[in-house]
Amino acid sequence: MCKLLYIGQDPINGTYHVKHSMNIYKNRKGEYTMKKIILLGDSIRLGYGPRVCELLGEDYTVWQPDDNCRFAAYTLRMLYDYREQLKDADVIHFNCGLWDMCDLFGDGPFTSLEAYTEQMVRIAKILKTYAPVVIFATTTPPSPKMWGHDLDRVRAYNTAAAAAMQPLGILVDDLFTPVAEDIDRMICEDYLHATPYGYEILASQVADIIRKAAEA
Repeated sequence: MCKLLYIGQDPINGTYHVKHSMNIYKNRKGEYTMKKIILLGDSIRLGYGPRVCELLGEDYTVWQPDDNCRFAAYTLRMLYDYREQLKDADVIHFNCGLWDMCDLFGDGPFTSLEAYTEQMVRIAKILKTYAPVVIFATTTPPSPKMWGHDLDRVRAYNTAAAAAMQPLGILVDDLFTPVAEDIDRMICEDYLHATPYGYEILASQVADIIRKAAEA
């Protein structure tokens, strides 16, 4: 089963961040006995990841980095460091976007739409070399009160990335819509991260699409 060691509780929303995860997915003969799942993403993933492991249960092992995967470019770079953990994965679920879409200085987001889409395609192609099933998760919306972010920008980046995934055979997990439909209940006081309720909804959706993909 998936075992997780946690550090530090988020003072804002009470969720735990993963410090280290241990995979136990071989029997004594060295044969795989459980589906191996990889979760990659920013602090939103850090929030729902531990719960996804719990929801998937004993038939799955989940590996996820303790690091915040931040920008698309950072995630792309870190795939090299994660290469051993990615091996023999059955399903890889990934996302990055909030860092890329942020406009702190009023001169545009950190990563242009074109560069973001290109980097997401590169990430997806690399992940496809490790797992037969790769799932791209759209970026969750921030509260309209959150400075540096814009809901229309998030929609545009999600749309472009999702469209780029289709020719690659990448599944799309729409995490944007359930949050956008109930944003006051789903997003916490920092206007960016999910509430405990929001993380439960996200974790349930992520676990569901992973389970269906793994068992197809």
